Amino acid sequence: MEKVVLDETQWRKRLTPMQFSVCRQKGTEPPFSGEYYAFKGEGLYRCVCCGAALFESRDKFDSGTGWPSFTRPATPEALEEHEDLGHGMRRTEVTCARCDAHLGHLFPDGPAPTGLRYCINSVCLTFEPHGR
Repeated sequence: MEKVVLDETQWRKRLTPMQFSVCRQKGTEPPFSGEYYAFKGEGLYRCVCCGAALFESRDKFDSGTGWPSFTRPATPEALEEHEDLGHGMRRTEVTCARCDAHLGHLFPDGPAPTGLRYCINSVCLTFEPHGR
């Protein structure tokens, strides 16, 4: 997979201020505020920065946290994981493997079959319905 690398000025031109804050500066959107936290459409979630396929709707579930949650990525190569020791916590940060966009965090408290919860900011995603 070829990496997408842009400088800060290029990302700022391409993204909204909220998208830039979350994706490029590791921010977060407020819970229950994002477009996709309660969204039920069938299709593919892509990275808002580079368009890479990240998650399938069949793997989305309602975690009650206020952010879209998934049990697994669309492909094993779609995401990268990094240790995050910020805010006095030990967490696993999830980024897009293609462009390094911060997406959210991974927690070991999800449902079967994986037991994982990829807690992702809506602002980091676009949605492509099946059949397009």
